[in-house]
Amino acid sequence: MTELAAANPTERAQALIQLTGRLTELLDQETELFDAHMPHKAVDFQAEKTKLATLYRTETKLASKDRSRLAGIDPDLKAKLKTSTRAFEDALARNGAAVEALKVLTEGLVKAIADEAARQQQTQVGYGPGVKAGGVSALAYNQTV
Repeated sequence: MTELAAANPTERAQALIQLTGRLTELLDQETELFDAHMPHKAVDFQAEKTKLATLYRTETKLASKDRSRLAGIDPDLKAKLKTSTRAFEDALARNGAAVEALKVLTEGLVKAIADEAARQQQTQVGYGPGVKAGGVSALAYNQTV
């Protein structure tokens, strides 16, 4: 599916409202999982999100190139489409902020692990002139961030 199945601008606008609504739901769900430090659970709906996002991108690009695709729609429907688009853009911004926060957190965690591993490698074992550097002890990591 590369384009919405719509026979006229009204059907296309209605389909776009449904599409942006579902994308907004998925983004909000993903953001909640990110905020709850459970990003691994977002994998369950990534395929659907990617498919719908690609469809949305295609439709908006086509509509910007060919104004007739949404020409003459009822003003109330046009207002609903604008409201739906704004809600989607807001959800996208919240999701982007959550992704950035996870990125910073993850980078900090990786740096802390690397620093600890380097510190442990430099630790010396024993006393006296024949002292040897110790090996890296075990580090534990789980999926909870």
